[in-house]
Amino acid sequence: MWNEFNIKTFPAETIVYRDGVYCPELSTLENAPINKKYKLPVHIIYVGEIDSEKRLEINVNTDNQQVFLTVKTKNKKPAFFNIFIKNTGKISEIHGNVFIENMSELKYDCVAEHLSGDTTILLKNKIYACKDSKSVLSGTAIIKQDCENCVSDIAFSAMRETGAKIDFMPAQNISAIPKAADHSAGIFEPTDAQILYLRQAGLGIIEIKEVTKEAFMNDF
Repeated sequence: MWNEFNIKTFPAETIVYRDGVYCPELSTLENAPINKKYKLPVHIIYVGEIDSEKRLEINVNTDNQQVFLTVKTKNKKPAFFNIFIKNTGKISEIHGNVFIENMSELKYDCVAEHLSGDTTILLKNKIYACKDSKSVLSGTAIIKQDCENCVSDIAFSAMRETGAKIDFMPAQNISAIPKAADHSAGIFEPTDAQILYLRQAGLGIIEIKEVTKEAFMNDF
């Protein structure tokens, strides 16, 4: 599976989902909140296809724990996908990379909630919008009152084909002074210079499309 989805592995405790279903045979931890401090980082992996409504909850309830999230998924039918993150562990860090290929209609919503001071949630979201697809992308960072010195960043980046429509809906609800709180959204398009370089290298139009898509997908 790691080769199939091009997942970078490293020494870690794992929680693995495929097509929205928890896979105990590929996981070293139970599908449950992270309530214990582990010597290794925790790597949550979510791959495959999504349809209808899917929800991924990540709750970190222990101090000084590193958590990594890797999502590589796609939808061929209308779908709603929600990632809901809660971090109550002081000095605990959650680093997420999300890639979704939308072939139909997609509503994607991520919520990152800081429930203790000195918590970190960094979430990079990438959407590849196929021809004539519709994407509504929303992200909300919440820092509760008295939760100071938090680091929060929700970033959206999208690449689209002809006729694809994309709406970004970023939001922040900050009730304490953070160490850093960022929010960004943008559309990626290859430059004329990049396309010219690839043409001079002998690539055709279809090959250039695949190369730029691959570069966009893997540039985390």
